[in-house]
Amino acid sequence: MNGQIRRFHQSGFSLLEVLVTMVIIAVGLMGFAAMMVNSMKNNRLAMQRSMATFYAYDIIDCMRVNRQGMTAGSYTRDFISAIPTAGASVAATDLYFWLTSLSAALPSGAADIKISGSETVTVQIRWSESLNASDNTVHTWKTVSTL
Repeated sequence: MNGQIRRFHQSGFSLLEVLVTMVIIAVGLMGFAAMMVNSMKNNRLAMQRSMATFYAYDIIDCMRVNRQGMTAGSYTRDFISAIPTAGASVAATDLYFWLTSLSAALPSGAADIKISGSETVTVQIRWSESLNASDNTVHTWKTVSTL
């Protein structure tokens, strides 16, 4: 065995290998960016739902405190009702402060309150998720409770 053993040595990366690596990294980073955008959108929606739940229970607690002032229709309203003026009654003042803070906290926030019998109240809170002109998703959160 007098033959020489040939060894092949690779001295560096070829341009094609670098290009393939860059494409793989770019695709991975775009997937990561899309995942982050989706996560941020879902977190914002979860925060808005939490705020809607908080506001629903807030007005329900106001109704529980003002049981004596709950005349027919004092807290009942629909989405298109005007905000009552503060000071006319305790219920009107409650609704005024509640609706102004609701509309400030949630984009295009509006509320619908229905009272069934004397014990069951249904509060629906609606808001618009309008980040741009083409995206105008309307969300409605419904809470049913007893007084």
